Amino acid sequence: MTINIKNFLKDNSKLSKMGEFQNLKQIEGLEMSSISADLYGDGRDDLALFYFSKGANYATLTTSNTITSEFIPWNNQSHKKIIKGLLVNTKNANTFTGKQGKESIDILAKNLSRILTIKESKAQKGTSETIKVKDLIFASTGVIGEEFPVDKIKDRLSDLVEKLRTEHNKLYWLKIASAIMTTDTKPKVAYEEIIVGDELIKICGIAKGSGMIAPNLATMLSFIFTNVDLSSNLLKTLLKRAVANTFNAITVDSDQSTNDMVSIFSTKSIKVGQNLSLNDKVIQKFELALKKLCLNLAKQIVVDGEGAKKFVTINVINAKSLSSAKNIAFSIANSPLVKTAVAGEDPNWGRIIMGVGKSGELVDQKKLKIKIGNIIVAENGKISENYNEEKLKEYMQWDSIEIEVNLKLGNDAFKCFTCDFTHDYIDINADYRN
Repeated sequence: MTINIKNFLKDNSKLSKMGEFQNLKQIEGLEMSSISADLYGDGRDDLALFYFSKGANYATLTTSNTITSEFIPWNNQSHKKIIKGLLVNTKNANTFTGKQGKESIDILAKNLSRILTIKESKAQKGTSETIKVKDLIFASTGVIGEEFPVDKIKDRLSDLVEKLRTEHNKLYWLKIASAIMTTDTKPKVAYEEIIVGDELIKICGIAKGSGMIAPNLATMLSFIFTNVDLSSNLLKTLLKRAVANTFNAITVDSDQSTNDMVSIFSTKSIKVGQNLSLNDKVIQKFELALKKLCLNLAKQIVVDGEGAKKFVTINVINAKSLSSAKNIAFSIANSPLVKTAVAGEDPNWGRIIMGVGKSGELVDQKKLKIKIGNIIVAENGKISENYNEEKLKEYMQWDSIEIEVNLKLGNDAFKCFTCDFTHDYIDINADYRN
């Protein structure tokens, strides 16, 4: 196995240390590969393939943006609950590409299904099943509106299939995760496991995302793999519940991508019983692990926000409803004024007050209590009598900042995660296509 070092080396990043990443393990029934189709013109890996020789149950959640990549309706038209493969390309979003973009997916599906069928025929000595085009799904990420590079990708499919591997160590997972990055400065991987009886249930996840990140699965992609045999319907329910306070609780810039996609795949290798429900202890244990993994990946996306230097948690508590807490949290988190104040380490808490008010939610100013870190900055409708700006300035120098807004109106709460806005964010996005 070789690692394409060009995926790790960028002008704005340093080679990450191996110790920074979790040790993902092999998922039985999953084959993976990544190569370069030279979409970036620099030889970095930009194509990844995930193949399930025995098929996989799966569930997918996608963006709620009304304009989507061509792969999203293509995938949705499959109506299959068991698939054989997922092909992912970076550099080009295949969005607003018209007839050419739509036909490109058909071309890739036909060619990839043929090549995979040949692979299986050789492995099974001519007795294998045919891999159909609807056995495959796709994901794309990158620039919107540019012609989709179908020929470059098609020409590399044979090599991509040839390089499929069943053995995956930590380094190989990082190779695959690196192949789906765009403006990310480092790959994003996460791992959880639980023990049920004598069986080890594993969950491996990778993600990409750095900019155009907002609620409703924002440009983020995440692919999660497990060896436990769970139905597609159950996977869909668990995934919906897992993203609510993880991938749908993050924002970098409030811009919701056309390509967002989170998928979970079960290779069905470990049997834990049939007709399981959300009330079964096995499922409850699995759900906790899945939520932990998704939160891990979601936080990695925020930490790697374009140009970000600080990780920010907005915690709205004692709200009259969940929707109210969520609206206020994101109103603050998406405020450029709040985010630039954090970047400048300026304890300008008046911008937080502004964020609460612009949410449109009714609040009682006299009940409102705001803390930054452990320091109370406002209460009883005015600045706190114990407010100490010097201590707060020291706290603002930390690389992780927490803002708590106590509404004192009810019992609901919501926590979201964001990052600061630095000049690097402008530089990255002003130069995105160059």
